[in-house]
Amino acid sequence: MSPLEVGAILLAGVWAGMINTIVGSGTLVTFPTLLFFGYPPVSANISNSLGLVAGGVSGAWGYRREVAPFLDLVKKLAPASLVGSVIGALLLLVLPESAFEAIVPVLIALALLLVVLGPRLSRWAASQHADELTTGRLVALIAGVLVAGAYGGYFGAAQGILLVGLMSVLLPVHIQAINGIKNLLGVIVNFTAAMVFVIVDPAQVNWTVVLLIAVGSFAGGFIGARVGRMMPAWLLRATIVVIGVVAIVVLLV
Repeated sequence: MSPLEVGAILLAGVWAGMINTIVGSGTLVTFPTLLFFGYPPVSANISNSLGLVAGGVSGAWGYRREVAPFLDLVKKLAPASLVGSVIGALLLLVLPESAFEAIVPVLIALALLLVVLGPRLSRWAASQHADELTTGRLVALIAGVLVAGAYGGYFGAAQGILLVGLMSVLLPVHIQAINGIKNLLGVIVNFTAAMVFVIVDPAQVNWTVVLLIAVGSFAGGFIGARVGRMMPAWLLRATIVVIGVVAIVVLLV
């Protein structure tokens, strides 16, 4: 591995850790970088997922104050993220990559629509349900988190955007709190998927790549948390939309 390759993967990890913490879609930085240097797609995807766990941990820690009031809710959602992640990781190992290529841009576009309309829809839902998380909305949220977890276990790009869009509609809480919950659920998904990959198909893991992305994303997660927590709600939503649109274009191209 050349110094140029080491530096590029390390920097991609930093950038991905920042993006994942603020928005999501950090995989769209690291995954193409690995493909550029000739790593096989499945091996690159698996090694990338494992390396980004470190960035998820530092990003989630950076948002700990925003998440603290909602730990009971996180406990209810975490099993759905875990189960969904296992499903997605197993699908990656048994299905061709073309299986989800058509639906991924559609899912991201839907998530962006939810992010934009989330505050308005959330206010409408609150007016109908006395501004509380009803059983029906909780069930819908758990189901959505399960689907997002499966998607995240399979590929991971824009998983955060899907989660933010979903929670913007169903949770009458501030966008920063939603972002913090998203980071915590993302850690669960990435870690669980990584463990499935290591156990089921360890030959696909490139541990040098994992280490470089882990070091970079760990630093990037701290930076992303500091930047993201200072953003006003409108700017955070705008950033999510811009990066989401870029993600759709990259995936279509």
